[in-house]
Amino acid sequence: MIDINNESGVSLDDEKVLRLVQHHLEALHVNKDADLAVMFVDEAAMEQLHVQWMDEPGPTDVLSFPMDELRPGTAERPTEAGVLGDIVVCPQVAETQAETAGHAVIDEICLLTTHGLLHVLGYDHALPDEEHRMFALQRELLASFATAERRRRRA
Repeated sequence: MIDINNESGVSLDDEKVLRLVQHHLEALHVNKDADLAVMFVDEAAMEQLHVQWMDEPGPTDVLSFPMDELRPGTAERPTEAGVLGDIVVCPQVAETQAETAGHAVIDEICLLTTHGLLHVLGYDHALPDEEHRMFALQRELLASFATAERRRRRA
């Protein structure tokens, strides 16, 4: 089950975020019965989480909280059911980053949600080879989702 909860005070396309997460979980062969929460919070709540969990001041864009340490599966052997964890995104930070990057806020939110999902699934970018692998997969997933969205709009 995918639970999307928007407590940020910012209007979001929750349905697009849901489609994004469903797309990625299917592409990564994660069991349809795996649980994931995606939460959108304001800057104050994100700052509190950032200080509490990362010991860093100020709000950040996305935080991930893996639970059952589930990893991507394969077509022959999907990930078992369980609790993936929580992804927390701050739309206000995403808005600032989208302006800097020159793209739409929803595109930044999709990028951050994808990034958070990969962290929940065990990916990291602390080392150069990990960063290369994670960011390549992130780009691949986002491109695949964009293609799926174009097809959906034409249908």
